[in-house]
Amino acid sequence: MDTKTTSETSSTPRSGPLAGLKVVELGQLIAGPFAGKTLADFGADIVKIEPPGAGDPLRKWRLLKDGTSVWWQVQSRSKKSLALDLRTPEGQDIVRRLAAESDVLIENFRPGAMEGWGLGPEELQAINPRLIVLRISGYGQTGPYRNRPGFGVVAEAMSGLRHLTGEPGRVPVRVGISLGDTLAALHGVIGILLALQHRHDTGLGQVIDVALYEAVFNCMESLLPEYSAFGAIRGPAGSALPGIAPTNAYLCKDGGYALIAGNGVSIFRRLMSLIGRDDLAKDPALADNAGRVARVEELDQVIGEWTRHRTVDEVLADLDAASVPAGRIYTIEDIAKDPHYQARGMLEKLQMEDGTELSVPGVVPKLSLSPGSRERAAPRLGQDTKQVLREVGLAEDQIQQLIERGIVEVR
Repeated sequence: MDTKTTSETSSTPRSGPLAGLKVVELGQLIAGPFAGKTLADFGADIVKIEPPGAGDPLRKWRLLKDGTSVWWQVQSRSKKSLALDLRTPEGQDIVRRLAAESDVLIENFRPGAMEGWGLGPEELQAINPRLIVLRISGYGQTGPYRNRPGFGVVAEAMSGLRHLTGEPGRVPVRVGISLGDTLAALHGVIGILLALQHRHDTGLGQVIDVALYEAVFNCMESLLPEYSAFGAIRGPAGSALPGIAPTNAYLCKDGGYALIAGNGVSIFRRLMSLIGRDDLAKDPALADNAGRVARVEELDQVIGEWTRHRTVDEVLADLDAASVPAGRIYTIEDIAKDPHYQARGMLEKLQMEDGTELSVPGVVPKLSLSPGSRERAAPRLGQDTKQVLREVGLAEDQIQQLIERGIVEVR
């Protein structure tokens, strides 16, 4: 999907299932802003508050183009930027004005920071009882660890995920993205949607408390019940998936790897027949997952022997013909050239202010009747400051005084 978009505010009203939803985003970096980005993709009006001067630190993370991270174009698309100093009474008053007219407020500061500014949920909901407040933090708003600083990587370790990644006997490796932050953001969005339904029924907002480590822990599948029932402590297993067989990454003739998921009775039989092992396909001891798990090393060996005489492309073509789930390990270059990504609208293009084109991920999930969309590119720091302040009732001379005192910034 090719979309020409500039950073100027669109005159077209937002569309989507969340059109008309007013959101104040006070978070920075990843977790809070990813929640805001997801809401914006489906029509919500997001006012992102950033500190004057540098703005959200994400603006300077990783690779920069014209001084700004290209990641910024993903994380802050369709948002408005209000550059505002939250440490000042005037800045705090503006947040209260915004909260009074908003549906949702998102923050991911350390617990207690909002209360220190006089902007805690109790204060804001006294002004607007319908306000929904999403709070994302490392360890949650309660408990003995609440005051510890928490980042996604620490949450991934505390949740048990880091212990499972990598090869047995080697240093546990991290997932190469900020998975803990993103999972927390998505749990936060779920919480917002649930709270909106509750507000529809009762007229009242509420507080959503999302801890990074809990969001990851919620995705850890059978880890806890297996420990509870059997005292089992699962460890890292490299490219395999313990307890489910056969499923692994298999080396091919050209040095690449094919990921093959042969678990499932009929799939396993088709796979074995394809590689010339009808004896294994018909073996009653391998007719269920437990039997295959007991002989997983044997199965991995015979599958690997078959793949090592074929290229990745040959392996995948044969497996596709046999209806066996399989795939290659994509680099971002593979993704950018893949026709399925293109056909599904997952490689959108936007036009930046200097006229160059930038590819960004498309909107997920895909709704048949009220799909999401991107209104505009990510804003410059303070691009919408004047517009937002006017909307909350400030006169031009008041805005000018705030600018002169450095409490707000306009660019």
